[in-house]
Parts: sequence; structure tokens; C-alpha cells
Amino acid sequence: MKIALHGKSITPEAIDCVKDLLQVLDEKSIDIAMSKDFEKQLKKVKLSANPERILLPGDDLSDIDFVLSLGGDGTMLDTIAYTAQYETPIVGINLGRLGFLATTPRGEINNAVNALVSGNFNVESRSLIHVDSNEDLFAPFNFGLNEFTIVKKETSSMIVVHTYVDGEYLNAYWADGLIISTPTGSTGYSLSCGGPLVHPRLKNFILTPVSPHNLNVRPIIVSDQSEITFEIEGRTNRFMVSLDSRSCSVDDKVKISVKRESFEAKLVRFDHNSYFDTLRQKLNWGVDARN
Repeated sequence: MKIALHGKSITPEAIDCVKDLLQVLDEKSIDIAMSKDFEKQLKKVKLSANPERILLPGDDLSDIDFVLSLGGDGTMLDTIAYTAQYETPIVGINLGRLGFLATTPRGEINNAVNALVSGNFNVESRSLIHVDSNEDLFAPFNFGLNEFTIVKKETSSMIVVHTYVDGEYLNAYWADGLIISTPTGSTGYSLSCGGPLVHPRLKNFILTPVSPHNLNVRPIIVSDQSEITFEIEGRTNRFMVSLDSRSCSVDDKVKISVKRESFEAKLVRFDHNSYFDTLRQKLNWGVDARN
């Protein structure tokens, strides 16, 4: 078995967890690779390891059985750029706080490795969103797990996002912006803007306006077999677009369309947790603060 490790930071509280992980991988004679970012973090906290190779986004992962994402949900989003078309299963080890995606707590690292070795796990497929543009936005990693967003920049005034679904006019969103979310991303930015929770196995996009001018403009769910295109206008000609945790500035001449990516993300789930368990825990469903 060969496992790749990726993480963007190792906090003082997480050092012992990472040390335990490296030890258990060594004890089980599991070959490891690691991202360049994670190698830098290990050196920073003075931990040593002997990876077979160092990885960069876009490298061939066809020989890797699993990728362990060490951090929070942001690290999981970053990991998708490594797995890409190889669809290598990702195990999210939560060294952060919230963790809708990175659902394995730091105290369960040894159990997680044992489950991988014994085959006691499930793999969930999650759809990705793909962005096309005349400016090659986010290329070559123009795909994301959570959402694509258009928002205003350098102005307090709202913008107008003219939106089309398969060429048919949907709406002119007068708002601070517009979020196009996957079902996985429905627990992210879209949720904080009033979007619905959508089960990750469904095949949809969620369009959620950010602070719309007209309060009767509500989120809408469309099939992810659709292609969604946009025309943007505002008092200035500069706008911000983001794809998961990456963002850049564009002008009103940009042409953008989104659709479902041809490959998927594969997330490892262990028997002791489920999507509904995560929702209840993270959103405090059923909790009475009086008790």
C-alpha cells in the first residue's frame, strides 16, 4: 500500500498527531509520498520522514492508494487539485475545527489507518464543478468541490449577474454576488447565504444570490447536466470570481460558463460516521441549550 500525505500547516496542537501518524505508517510498512507543502511543514516543526517522492499538483497519482488530507475543510478542497482525474480516495483527518468534509478526528488516526489496511471503509463519489472562460481562469486546475462564486469588488454598490441555463435566460441577479454550489458545497458559503442543504449524492447545482436587492429572489436548484453561463455588469468593470479557496479579479468582458466536471472526488467514510451524523454534530441539531 502507498499513501500520500498533504497538509498546509501543522499547528503546535497537531504535532503529536502527525508524529503518531508517521509512526503507525512506518510500523505497518506503508510506503508514503507527500506534497511539497507538507514536506515544508514537517521541516518547520522538526519532524522527519522518508517519503518515496515529493508531489506537486498535477503529478501522476496512479500508484497512490489513498491521500490523507491533514487539516480542515480548506485542506480537503486543496487536496482535490492533487487527486484530479486520478480520483484517488481521500481521507480527511480533521486537525481544524468545523470539518464537514474532514470528518475523521485527530484522535482516530490509528483507527483510520487500520481500517484502510483491513478494507473496512466506504468510498463516496462527489461531483465537481468545472469552469470554462475566455481568460483560462484557474487553469489548469479549473475545477472545485464546493462552489464557484461571482462577487462585487472595489465598490459598495451591487452588481448584476445575468444568468442563463443551457442558453435559456434565468434571471438578472441584482446582488452582492452569486454562488453556484455543488451538493457538497451546500454546507459552505451557500448555506451562510440562505441556500438549502442538499444531500451530496444528488446531481444538482444550487444557485444562491449573495444579499439580493429583491427579497423575493430565492435560491434555485438545477440539474448538474446543465451548462450555466453569465454576463456581469456594475458601476465598475472589475469583479471577483472564486473557485473553492482560490480567487482572482476579472473585468466585464470575461465570458464564463460552469458545468459538471467529467471526473469526481472520492471521499473515504468509515463505518462510525455518516453524512447525517456530521450534520447533526456540526449544526447542533437536537441540542437544547437550556439543558
